[in-house]
Amino acid sequence: MKLPLAWLLGLLMLAGSVRAQPAPRADLLIRHGRLYDGSGNAWTYGDVAIRRGRIVAVGRLPADYPADSVIDARGLAVAPGFIDVHTHIEDDEVRQPTADNFLYDGVTTVVTGNCGSSRPDLRRYFRQLDSLRLSVNVASLVGHGTVRKAVMGRARRAPTEPELQRMEALVDSAMRAGAVGLSSGLIYVPGTYARTPELVRLARVAARHHGLYATHMRNESDSVTQAIEEALQVGREAGLPVQISHLKLGGQQNWGRTAALLGLIEAARQAGQEVTIDQYPYTASSTSLSTLLPDAVQADGRDSLRGRLARPAVRAATEAALRQRLQARRLRHFSYAVVASFPPDTTLNGLSIEEINRRRGRPHRARAEAATIVDLVLQHDAGMVFHGMSEADVQQIMRYPHNMVASDASIRVWGAGVPHPRGYGSNARVLGRYVRELQLLRLEEAIRRMTSLPAQTFGLSGRGLLRPGMVADIVVFDPATVQDRSTFTRPHQYSVGMRYVLVNGRVTVRNGRHTGARAGQVLRGPQ
Repeated sequence: MKLPLAWLLGLLMLAGSVRAQPAPRADLLIRHGRLYDGSGNAWTYGDVAIRRGRIVAVGRLPADYPADSVIDARGLAVAPGFIDVHTHIEDDEVRQPTADNFLYDGVTTVVTGNCGSSRPDLRRYFRQLDSLRLSVNVASLVGHGTVRKAVMGRARRAPTEPELQRMEALVDSAMRAGAVGLSSGLIYVPGTYARTPELVRLARVAARHHGLYATHMRNESDSVTQAIEEALQVGREAGLPVQISHLKLGGQQNWGRTAALLGLIEAARQAGQEVTIDQYPYTASSTSLSTLLPDAVQADGRDSLRGRLARPAVRAATEAALRQRLQARRLRHFSYAVVASFPPDTTLNGLSIEEINRRRGRPHRARAEAATIVDLVLQHDAGMVFHGMSEADVQQIMRYPHNMVASDASIRVWGAGVPHPRGYGSNARVLGRYVRELQLLRLEEAIRRMTSLPAQTFGLSGRGLLRPGMVADIVVFDPATVQDRSTFTRPHQYSVGMRYVLVNGRVTVRNGRHTGARAGQVLRGPQ
């Protein structure tokens, strides 16, 4: 069918008028950058236009593209803001709402509520965050341990059916409030007392709301294989994705087992199960000192702990268990366990258990060091750094494509304690050491692990990609100089190389300095 000439002329005139329409004026235009869109695709030269907190155009934009302000990104990488999927910011968001340590590491969104520990009332918590206006976006999981404690305290037993139903109701309420999934911490009291069927029941509630199951597994050393199998079982029986937190191999006796662990995970994926992992790029972990003690000793609260350890037989058995743990690591002393924070005596911060024991004039033997550990736990549960992983294992895990970068950290308060450096430099360390120096990953792939993969895994819609219509969480950094500065001995040092960081379209870091902007939002889950 031929169109009349008048119609053809009209269509041509309409097309010309559409082309002639001026581009909407951008609030901010990022010019001449190397664009890493977050998908893992090769970078391209181009520009990014931002209006009202959203990306409105990406690519080689006209030289006269209208904008209120311009960032010249010549020679710099432009990427979606990094998403840290494993953090513990509870309590610190009030003390340090600017979240400087995350922003200088390129992080614009954090997921908290990990390892089974979250705020008990997420609806109230989200309202608090809305009023605080942090400098980063926040999503949260609901913690299994928090839910169990609310119903059963620290009881070392299986729940009754009415108790389990109450826990299900709490998980349901949290998911309706906007939680992105259920987390578990199965080395911590009371999570360690839960059996697999309990976890499945609660994970099914999260599944009904399209959440995931993020787990600090029951074991990350000798029994890590069984722990992975349990995590996969929970996901299969509950029908939801599984996220394995900070995958690692602890203890010298386990070094070199990485291929087998990744093989288990990949086999599950090949069978159709949705499984992902995260990792911090260090050979040391960090958690509380009490995790070294047997689970049975810690049941029912600190008063019960003190009561049990006051009995000579229980204390002797506890110290013997500590020595057995040391022997399993093929070590003679507790030099691998270093205090990060001990409020009753801050002079111990940065010292190993071996050093503290010698400072106290005790024999330089494992038996005396085990007694020192018990004494410290009775006084206060210290925050610790545990050195016990292999760099070769860290690198092998990092090569796994379904792996995200995570810090497992809080919002750092400058100068407080001697914390693990991962809270200051996880992303910058990957970009500087493992991408630029060791060439273990392509830069495009590392950015995908920090952006679109976390957004997809945790259901954070509208984020993780440089695409028109997406939220303008953006980081502009120098690939040639980006680097972590934080170390185990001098942890309070910000990463360098992040020139600009935008959160919801607001410039929050400019020329490497925090602007004071607090444009973060609460990111609620699919429900």
